[in-house]
Amino acid sequence: MNIVLYGATGNAGSRILTELTSRGHKVTAVARTPSKVAALPGVTAIQGDIFSPDAIATAIAGSDAVVSAYGPPHDDTDQVVTATENLVQAVAKNGGPRLVVVGGAGSLFVAPGVTLRASGYLPPSYLPIVDSHIAVLDNLKKSTIDWTYFSPAAYFEPGERTTQYRLGKDDLISNEKNESRISMEDYAIALVDELEHPKHSRERFTIGY
Repeated sequence: MNIVLYGATGNAGSRILTELTSRGHKVTAVARTPSKVAALPGVTAIQGDIFSPDAIATAIAGSDAVVSAYGPPHDDTDQVVTATENLVQAVAKNGGPRLVVVGGAGSLFVAPGVTLRASGYLPPSYLPIVDSHIAVLDNLKKSTIDWTYFSPAAYFEPGERTTQYRLGKDDLISNEKNESRISMEDYAIALVDELEHPKHSRERFTIGY
């Protein structure tokens, strides 16, 4: 497959890039500083602007899918809302490349009718990025493109590639100790699996141990 990846130099994006290339996919990694993109087989690093729908449309022309692992600055988390809206516009203009978004966990349910965001468990410092990602998901649901929003577990960190995890839809996945965790390495496996064998068109899914 020909995949366009935004955010390829970030924590999640770099692991998604590694997983994609390990399976033989061709990746166009769009970055502000292409020299920072890992030099892996099958990767073409280009400079691009996620805040320009026209630039995105040019970058994704002819691709099979677009993956956004874009992470906004901590002091302006709503940039991820604008960036994703631009990706949606560009995908619609190109007439069909699939868009897969690395999402957040805040909109997952921890009890019937109660999201993680509404549960009161999250520290105040987490709320800006949580609210921005809730807006991203809401906007995707209103779009007409083929999208998938992939929510990680509550704790989403670099770790081991275990290949042992569970998938779900809209409920936070926790282990027997009531811990909700996933490594970025295992998350990348499930994301690339979804690209290769789509099961969640126009919906959200999630992952955890």
